[in-house]
This record gives sequence, structure tokens and C-alpha cells, in this order.
Amino acid sequence: MKKIVLTGGGTAGHVYPALAIKEELNNDYEFHYIGGNGMEKNILSDYKDITYHQISTVKLERKLTFQNLLIPFKLIKSINQSKKILKEIKPNIIFSKGGFVAVPVVIAAHKLGIPIISHESDLTLGLANKIILHYCDKMCVAFEKTSSYNSKCIYTGQPIRKKVLKGNKKKIKFENSDKSKPYLLVMGGSTGAKFINEKVWKNLNDLTKNFNVIHITGKQAKDVKHHKNYLQVPYAENIGDYIDLADIVLSRAGSGAINEFLTLKKPMLLIPLSKKCSRGDQIENAKLFTKLGYSEIMEEEDYDDKMFMIKIKNLYQNKEKYIKNMQNAKIPNANEKIKDLIKQIEK
Repeated sequence: MKKIVLTGGGTAGHVYPALAIKEELNNDYEFHYIGGNGMEKNILSDYKDITYHQISTVKLERKLTFQNLLIPFKLIKSINQSKKILKEIKPNIIFSKGGFVAVPVVIAAHKLGIPIISHESDLTLGLANKIILHYCDKMCVAFEKTSSYNSKCIYTGQPIRKKVLKGNKKKIKFENSDKSKPYLLVMGGSTGAKFINEKVWKNLNDLTKNFNVIHITGKQAKDVKHHKNYLQVPYAENIGDYIDLADIVLSRAGSGAINEFLTLKKPMLLIPLSKKCSRGDQIENAKLFTKLGYSEIMEEEDYDDKMFMIKIKNLYQNKEKYIKNMQNAKIPNANEKIKDLIKQIEK
């Protein structure tokens, strides 16, 4: 049986697309995953048909710090660990989802002559994928515009798990909801979003007058007391069920999530992660989706409670316009396209 190594980590956004590709490949491969001691390890502990291999990880910082001086030494260690694991597995191909965890794995695979496919979810390549681009055979990208960045880049779209695409709202128990009101889903990524959480709690009375609010807060968020038309969820493995229930969505602008909303035709108000604590990739994602008529955007620096409520209400009142725009979008089947690419270049 052929073998494939999946890699990438740091957030669920790095892990779930790789699992979507695993689903597409079915039982044609023996699956291995090389990752760190982070979220990827916790998620993959439930997958008994994937052998997990842990390596030391090297966090790539954009600013000058003392820790950056140690990166070359740590990276060499991680590359050597990866090389040893890959020699034992002897995979036919690597599928990398990017992130700092994937860098040493990809470099090691390149040195061993193993074919490598990577994937970039955001409109612009992250630092890790800029490095990986030098070593991989092909870089799949979620946005068509990104495919012009380099000749290795191929527009495939965003891989999405079947359980997200086939969500069932009937599985959600929201006993305190008013069935006459529409449903607003709030989420901030796999670890939550403190900024969005605080704004929702501040405006909770106004929001619940107009909507049933499903609030995925992240596991570290405080517990909000019982409130009518409000459901707090720390983390949702069954996110497809919640998306199926939602009429509109309030979210960060990570590419994985917003492409799921696009595929499932859910109008969005996006509050992207600020440039103060990111490279600005979410802002670029949100601006493009707003330009294409799939969403509205509200940047943190421009936030105002009154405007926030106006935008939420307007999004719902005009939801059919956004849905029509999303229905007209030509979305490739990323799972199939990447599967075909893997079959083409595996050794």
C-alpha cells in the first residue's frame, strides 16, 4: 500500500484541510502525520488510522528577538528528526498544510527526494509557506488571485471535510431559543477571538432581541450565565451542524472558515484579526470577500457598537443578495483537485 505523510499545525485551520484530503483518498494509502505537541496532536488523537509522529517545533517570528537567534539550531534538530521519521516511513508523497510545524518536514522530504504538495489557505502566502515554496513541487492555493504568485501555484480552492458540508441542524440542542427568530452564528477560529467575544457579550441584550445567538467562544473564554436566545459553546467539533442552523455568521476572516461559509452560502460579517497582532492576511481575505459581495467587513480599529448592530441587522435583511452572489461563485472541488494532483506526482 502507498504511504502519505500529512503535516502542518499550530491551529485547527492547518489540520482540518489535511483531514479533508485524507477523506478524499479513502483507503488507498497508509496515513502518517508529522506534527508538534500542539492542537494538531490533540485533534489527531481521535484518528486511529493515522500514525502520529511528534517532532520539536520551531516558531518563526517576524520580529527580531533572542529566540530568533536560536532558530537555525532548532531547525536543524527538527529537520534531522523529520528525516529519520521519513526514512522509516518511506512515503510516496508529502501533503503539507503549512505553518511553522511543516517547514522542517518539507525541507527533510526535499533532501530525501520525496514529492511534496503544499497548500496555502490565505490570499497571500504566510512566512512558512514562502519558505516551503522553495522546496515543494506544487503549492495549491485557496484563492484564484494567489495562483499568479508563482509558477508552482495552482488554484484548487479550500479543502473542506465532509462532516462540514453535510451538517445537520437538527442535531443542535438549543432549548432556550425563540423559533420565530433567525439564527446568528458567532465564531472566532479554533481558539476563539477575545475581541469578538467581548463585543458580543457587551451587546448581548440587543443581539438576542433580534436573533438566537450561537456563540462559539473558544475553550479559554469565561462562562456566561444563562441568557434567553443565547447558546455558548466552547468548541465545536461538529461545526457543520452549527453552520447548517445559522442564517448569518459573525466571524474572524481565517480562510478555512470563510470558504466553508461561502460553500454553504452563509452571509458573513467579518471582523478580521488586526494588523497589530497578525501579518494582515485576514484583512485581505475579508476585503476580497466583501468586494465579491459575499460578506461585510468591520475592522477592529473602526469598531463602534452602534455600527456593529446596524451591520448585523442589515446583513440579515439583505441576506438574499449575499446568497445570490455566493451561488454565482465558481468554486472548484478542492478535495478532488488535490487528490488528482497527489496521484499525478507521487512516486
